[in-house]
Amino acid sequence: MGIDRAGLAVFLRGRRELLQPEDVGLPRGPRRRTAGLRREEVAALCHMSADYYTRLERERGPQPSEQMIASIAQGLHLSLDERDHVFRLAGHQPPPRGAGSEHISPGLLRIFDRLADTPAEIVTEVGETLRQTAPGIALVGDAMRYTGPARSRGYRWFTDPAARALYVPEDHAHMSRTYAAGLRALVTMRGPGSRAAHLADLLLARSEEFRSLWEVHEVGIHLDEVKRYQHPEVGRLELNCQTLVDPHQAHRLMVYTAAPGTESYEKLQVLTVIGAQSLAPSGAAHSEDRS
Repeated sequence: MGIDRAGLAVFLRGRRELLQPEDVGLPRGPRRRTAGLRREEVAALCHMSADYYTRLERERGPQPSEQMIASIAQGLHLSLDERDHVFRLAGHQPPPRGAGSEHISPGLLRIFDRLADTPAEIVTEVGETLRQTAPGIALVGDAMRYTGPARSRGYRWFTDPAARALYVPEDHAHMSRTYAAGLRALVTMRGPGSRAAHLADLLLARSEEFRSLWEVHEVGIHLDEVKRYQHPEVGRLELNCQTLVDPHQAHRLMVYTAAPGTESYEKLQVLTVIGAQSLAPSGAAHSEDRS
């Protein structure tokens, strides 16, 4: 399957011109004359250099990799059909759909983009964080930096003692039961060849605590709506967690809030400031940008 450079360029330009700044959580500004988003804005959303993205729109440069096309599809807020189309234009077979997909739906992204001042994250059904707001990173750390099975928060819970440091000790036992029960339900639902089954096998080999919980065959154990944190900078926090589920992609948007007037509410405002201050200018680009 070869790349259709002209078709890819036309499609990218068309999708960029249809997107408005407010669609992706950007300020419009008083002097904007561009139809839709600017190329440099799209490049930043796709985590690549403006020069690399511009070359694609001008039918130049090397064939983009599957990873690059996936990043472009997400940055342009493409639907699954549009994602598959741009993969084929770039000369690649589209990734599979369903529970294992990491492509976030445009609707879920639009909601997420409007939560810049709130701790929020989008996670897969096995607890892999796909997106975090800056306050979300200030609350629980950068969960997107992990690779391999450690991307799953449940896997980290049983294999990395540091994963428990943020939560009050008296909640640890219930959280362990919740992670084990949730994974067992997923393994039954998705089958022996699934990501959930692979994680269960790894944990059975690595964690005695997980093995003991797995043998109980519990399901239907859930985390409390109020989550209690022991944050290293602001101390004790009690936050409500509201969850919005995308049934087609099995992704969850999790939003953390505190009741106004409480001490946790004031501390959450402090974390929001910390998150804003920690944002660095987006200068990082994929390695393909240098080609």
